[in-house]
Amino acid sequence: MNVETALKEAMTIDGSLGVSLVDWESGMSLGSSGGGKYLDLDVAAAGNTEVIRAKMRTVEALRLDDTIEDILITLSRQYHLIRLLRSPRNGQGLFLYLVLDRERANLALARHNLKRIEAEISL
Repeated sequence: MNVETALKEAMTIDGSLGVSLVDWESGMSLGSSGGGKYLDLDVAAAGNTEVIRAKMRTVEALRLDDTIEDILITLSRQYHLIRLLRSPRNGQGLFLYLVLDRERANLALARHNLKRIEAEISL
């Protein structure tokens, strides 16, 4: 599936408020859907790039022989889910950023759906 279709698919996840595909090397969004006045996805893309970089440095400093699958940030009313794309055909350096309404979302199902979208997206 292409990027636009992948973003539309992510927005069908229960509780979705917004989604972006982001290059974590530059912090630039390659596409987004949803968001709005109180959810600036471009600002979030840049900020979450810093979260990923910090976590990558920590994993390296700890000499963990492992990779980051996703990062969850839990707020009082929202979940912010960052899924690093690792599929060999998709390359590295990209992540899906999904914001969910906590009252309407099923976190386990959302993670499962993002993993499926990752496997099907072609860049």
